[in-house]
Amino acid sequence: MAAMCYKISINSNINTNGLLSPPPNKLHSHLLLSNQKFCGRRTLASPPFSLIRSKKCWHGSLRVSNSSQSSASNSFDVVIVGAGIIGLTIARHLLLASDLSVALVDAAVPCSGATGAGQGYIWKAHKTPGTEKWDLMMRSHQLWESLAKRIQLQGMDPLEVLGWKKTGSLLVSKTTDESAILKRRVEELSQEGLRAEFLSSNDLLSEEPELVVEKEGGAAFFPDDYQLDAHRTVAFIEKGNRHFAVEGRYAEFYHEPAIGLVRHGNSCEVGAIQTSKNTLHSKKAVVIAAGCWTGSLMHDLIKQPDIDLDLPIKPRKGHLLVIENFKSFKLNHGIMEAGYTKHQSATLKATSSDSGPVYNAQDLSVSMTATMDASGNLVLGSSRQLVGFNTEVDESVINHIWQRVGEFIPALRHESLEDLRESREVRIGLRPYIPDGKPVIGLVPGFSNVFLAAGHEGEGLSLALGTAEMIADMVLGNPSKVDAAPFTLLGRCFH
Repeated sequence: MAAMCYKISINSNINTNGLLSPPPNKLHSHLLLSNQKFCGRRTLASPPFSLIRSKKCWHGSLRVSNSSQSSASNSFDVVIVGAGIIGLTIARHLLLASDLSVALVDAAVPCSGATGAGQGYIWKAHKTPGTEKWDLMMRSHQLWESLAKRIQLQGMDPLEVLGWKKTGSLLVSKTTDESAILKRRVEELSQEGLRAEFLSSNDLLSEEPELVVEKEGGAAFFPDDYQLDAHRTVAFIEKGNRHFAVEGRYAEFYHEPAIGLVRHGNSCEVGAIQTSKNTLHSKKAVVIAAGCWTGSLMHDLIKQPDIDLDLPIKPRKGHLLVIENFKSFKLNHGIMEAGYTKHQSATLKATSSDSGPVYNAQDLSVSMTATMDASGNLVLGSSRQLVGFNTEVDESVINHIWQRVGEFIPALRHESLEDLRESREVRIGLRPYIPDGKPVIGLVPGFSNVFLAAGHEGEGLSLALGTAEMIADMVLGNPSKVDAAPFTLLGRCFH
């Protein structure tokens, strides 16, 4: 496939009305409807704090002002669009590292997109030293571990607060070739100072009795990898952010799709975000962190003839199967098959009469992942599909996940998925896929104060704190702890 460079052009003849927005009837309603539908069927884990919630969602909006007040009361230093884990942690870092005020805007609520649908792996196991994301990953994981330690020092349990636990990770091989690859990975990560070892099939059985592979197989074991619970973590971050509302430094504007950017005359500075209900003035910066909607959102926000921005972030749909309060057996670690890192493709063969839709390797990839979460639920996955913004459950994909996991965990073959229907939950998330595999973090070319933080695909939780620190340093003019050059939009080509 030919390389595709992102496209941006800025003409000299700037529209002096300063408003960059789609037509009034385009309120980015697909964001709101998709998120509401997802949130409506999502069964949320109990958060560690006393929060009032409905069956749909437990998030409310926290305001320091409303639309009937003066425009000055809707003025903030930074306006962030997107309240997933990336947007929330950017807000948190700015609030803690400065005296700036922050507004957080979302068409729905936190955990209604990819953030709430993942397994919560904070892993180094499947990352490669020397790649452009390595330093960002290492910094982000360092910040997650520091946060867990601070919570513990404050007399709280990180397991209860964040769902944080050191499960260790197992990358599992089934063939001689896969085992050779994992042995090299163990050697690479050991040279970076990480604890890692290769387990033979017999040693693996001792470490994880339910996981069975032939003698050619084995596993790379990384005992210091973690996982967390996204819903508990979001609840904790939201609660911390809301402490700053008392000082007038923080407000949430949920269920308010962003519909336009307001520019200062003919300058390259954006002065406000127009939502469906409010004009939120920004004195310092605007951050767009809208996950898989970032590309289409930016296209709509900058719908003007003098600016043309093509940002190829697409939704990559994923299914996870959760068996609640699973008692048949326990898993000791987070588990992933070696082929996951290659997005191993699988074909579902079906007929038009009895088995639902037909997929080919370009449409669907399924790889085995398995873990037990902080609530004792068995979490199995996972799939990847480029099928647009569709968030409907596909039972044929769920069946394929179940079959694939059963190839590694034979005990599941004795369980009937149909019999477990009453205790199962299906999570659907739209990962923000970008062709070159690196998130976009930095200024939007042509603007002096609009930043992007998106395109993390399945690594949003893992990279969140490092991304938040990087954006905050950019906004505050601080030196970056990690080289930000690989993540800038300018000069990127996508394959």
